[in-house]
Amino acid sequence: MAGSGSSMLYSFLMFTVILSLQEMYRAKLASTELYTILGGFISSLLFLVLLTFIGNYQETVGAKTGWGAVIIAEAVALIAASTVHRVCITTCFLFSAVLLYEVNKISGSVLSVQTSDSRTKKYSGRG
Repeated sequence: MAGSGSSMLYSFLMFTVILSLQEMYRAKLASTELYTILGGFISSLLFLVLLTFIGNYQETVGAKTGWGAVIIAEAVALIAASTVHRVCITTCFLFSAVLLYEVNKISGSVLSVQTSDSRTKKYSGRG
């Protein structure tokens, strides 16, 4: 796994690249219904990488990550989606909710694996 610092850097670079490409192709993304939905999905990817950036930053600083990071990342993603098309705002919100659910599910499973591994090491050391 990548450390907090490198993950924070990579997520910031991904955010910059995705946002730049979205703004470059803004007219194309607003041209048809399918591209508008794609624009919302791209904005939800902005949400995901920005959430990763904020979470890693808070971990580096030592602050507790909570719903504030989710709200800030979602607000920025929705603002970026609004520059493309109005429908992108709705699709971005829906795709972001699905991504947040999946990230939460993955995080829970990784945390339970780490907890069981630490318990196994702790009990096997006493033998």
